[in-house]
Amino acid sequence: MRHRSVSTAFLLIALAIAAGGRVSAAAGEAEARGFFAKFVAAQNAHDVTGVKAMLWNSPDMLWYGRGVETRGPDAVADRFKEYYQGTWHLEPDMSQFRATVISSDVMQILVPIVFTRGLPGQPSQDNKFLISQTLVHDANGWHVASIMPIANTQLK
Repeated sequence: MRHRSVSTAFLLIALAIAAGGRVSAAAGEAEARGFFAKFVAAQNAHDVTGVKAMLWNSPDMLWYGRGVETRGPDAVADRFKEYYQGTWHLEPDMSQFRATVISSDVMQILVPIVFTRGLPGQPSQDNKFLISQTLVHDANGWHVASIMPIANTQLK
């Protein structure tokens, strides 16, 4: 009987830990979703200062797109500033938003986004990408550590 009580106690502890992990993952997804919504709002407002404040303050911050590797928050913000001179609008499909909690201070997100973009004075075009971002948390909150657009937008 004592063996059964110990086994039951271990089972209950394991279930409590597992349930806590699910709550933590759900809370992490909610945090990531809120942060990403602010990032998109700053992008759509063409707010370079606001976007830069959300980027990881590290020379290793990475945006890789269109075959170009851009590193560091200053260079990434400058690249966004160039895009903002023309048409630049993001429309994420938040029903497909996915966040994976990697650790208490790192999350990976995936979300399909329709980009409406165009050079100044030129017609805009819509392109759909799957965006992968790595988010890191420091004393100042969450920040984008990497941005990787992927042409195949199908989450399966």
